[in-house]
Amino acid sequence: MATFRLALDQLAAMHVDGVRNSYDLDELPNSLVNAQLPALLASPIELEKERLFRERADSLQTATFSGGAMTIYYKATHLLLSAPDESGLGIRSHLPQLVDLIDAYIAAIAKDVTLGDTLLAPARLGVEPGLFPYGEREFYGCAFRHTWLLGTG
Repeated sequence: MATFRLALDQLAAMHVDGVRNSYDLDELPNSLVNAQLPALLASPIELEKERLFRERADSLQTATFSGGAMTIYYKATHLLLSAPDESGLGIRSHLPQLVDLIDAYIAAIAKDVTLGDTLLAPARLGVEPGLFPYGEREFYGCAFRHTWLLGTG
């Protein structure tokens, strides 16, 4: 049986071209400095404060439980932070790198859609580029919203 923790660890271990640091649950920094970017942060919650309670109702869903295989849908966020919003010459100077990093991420997940056979079905993925607060700063980045199907026993 694969666990939610194992799936998050597999996600954090995924190599994405162009990403300098990838952090799992035990390594999540309180803040980021430019030398750590671009960075990926694996989390079982949405890290952006203003989104914390939106669409939360379907975070953990029972797929089948009585009389059959026991499976649950889990949601996780893989947050890509590429550059602080105060750096460079504004949004135009950061968008090309961000788009390239999003393409690299999609290519990496496409190589392993079940995270090393941790998931019972290929990951479903939402891609949300934007400006994300982390620590005391805001960063250009992308939230990759994963939905996973895992067995419970």
